[in-house]
Amino acid sequence: MKIVLRVLLLLLTLYLGVYFFLPVLNYGFYGLGLLLLFTLLLTVVFFTSFSVNPKSKQVVASGKIGKVLGIPMLVVLLYLTVVPLVTSLPMFHADAYQKLIGTVKTGTELTTHIAPISLDKIRVVDENLAYLLGEKIIGSQPALGSQVEIGDFTIQKVKDELYWVAPLLHTGFFKWYANSEGTPGYVMVSATNERDVRLVTNVNNKPLKIKYQPAAYFGSRIDRHVYFNGYMATGITGFKFEIDDAGNPYWIVTTYDKKIGFNGSDANGVLSIDAQTGEIKEYSLTSTPTWIDRIQPISFIEEQLDDWGEYVNGYFNWSNADKLETTEGLTLVYGKNQKSYWYTGLSSVGKDESTVGFVLVDTRTKETTYYKQSGATEYAAQRSAEGKVQEKGYQASTPIPYIINNIPTYVMTLKDSGGLVKMFAMVSINDYTIVGVGNTMRETLMSYKNVYNMADNGIGAKSVTQKEVLKGVVSRIQTDVKNGNSFYYFTIKNQNDIFVGSSQLSNQLPVTIVGDSIEISFDREQEEVIDISSFKNKSFK
Repeated sequence: MKIVLRVLLLLLTLYLGVYFFLPVLNYGFYGLGLLLLFTLLLTVVFFTSFSVNPKSKQVVASGKIGKVLGIPMLVVLLYLTVVPLVTSLPMFHADAYQKLIGTVKTGTELTTHIAPISLDKIRVVDENLAYLLGEKIIGSQPALGSQVEIGDFTIQKVKDELYWVAPLLHTGFFKWYANSEGTPGYVMVSATNERDVRLVTNVNNKPLKIKYQPAAYFGSRIDRHVYFNGYMATGITGFKFEIDDAGNPYWIVTTYDKKIGFNGSDANGVLSIDAQTGEIKEYSLTSTPTWIDRIQPISFIEEQLDDWGEYVNGYFNWSNADKLETTEGLTLVYGKNQKSYWYTGLSSVGKDESTVGFVLVDTRTKETTYYKQSGATEYAAQRSAEGKVQEKGYQASTPIPYIINNIPTYVMTLKDSGGLVKMFAMVSINDYTIVGVGNTMRETLMSYKNVYNMADNGIGAKSVTQKEVLKGVVSRIQTDVKNGNSFYYFTIKNQNDIFVGSSQLSNQLPVTIVGDSIEISFDREQEEVIDISSFKNKSFK
């Protein structure tokens, strides 16, 4: 009877260990070895008898179980120490680490991946601002704000529009117990319009209940739910909250394995878990639905890019010849055909301010393209933008690369100490001394273009768009004052476009009227309203 009780106690302890720590039961993961070692140690403890010697008053252990399990314990210890060193140490596997990112293609035209973009599609809301805006809308409903909190925001495309999306999470055990069916929805914040903030509590007239989440307990905790539904031997990571185009909430989880012994984590698929029902669907890298924006975890890609640049000439490269390193981490950017990419600059080892190029990594397939183009690091671009308004003490957000008039450009917001957006900035990736700032995105673009056109730089003639010249008669003209600057919007007879220019561009604009003959030049852009580069009123003598 004692043996049965000990066996049951051992099994119960092991189950609790697995239940709470969720070790991956597969080769290459330390969890398997630790579980085996834990099992052996518990077996020795539970099946060894202890007694007190009446003469010496010392505790005496009796039983042969410790001797029997000595060799298995030694084998497990070797599995946890020696095997990882032999199979994973970069000194022995530098080439495998360097090639883990896959084939790195050389890009020539950035527009192959990132298309020119209109001003109203540029991201002006970062994660921190999204959280502030989300907190504000939750705080406007006291009954809800006392029950839930906002989880981590994930940026994604929803029906071709960029949104930050975050679930409402339980704030503690008792709140979870009282609302075990789930929290009542999620928050959406437009990444391009800070006034577009939504609290979504129902989809298709059905109330939302986010039952499975990281802040839940027992079987409702999302990682435990996945683990005990067929994925005990699978590496899983990510747990990003996303919604499909219909607004249904899911947790997106990357599955991965180890390519180099105990290291070299590499994505091999993705799981979508319905946040309400817990239904799990598994996809390969090529069969993942298009509404799932990314499969490749940022940590995997960053590590693989670092290894690609570090071991370019093997492990023993004391002179750092040809070594490259990533700059300020990875940034998510959206390009053509609904694709998204991890973007980072690359610099030579020891060079802090400049880059030798940048890479774009497809967030789904891991296809990597390297553009050999010197320029500024993200950090240098931020400091340059902040220096333009240093008297205000604003801080620049993380730069996002865009194509502005065929010029690779960092776009960022300038925020005050409270995290609110006060101004905008554009900085040339190729030359961070070319900076444009403004109170609106259009004002910023005009400032940037003026600085760029005046700069005698060697960015390259191919970067500059061909100016279009147009002559015609003004059919409409109207003024608009923004932040103390006058902007003149006008149309030209027999033309469908709307043009705009500031009084700083030409002193003839303020006195131009309908019927005047004019000549303008401009860049053909993706804009509904086109900024002009020059203006001449030919009716004046």
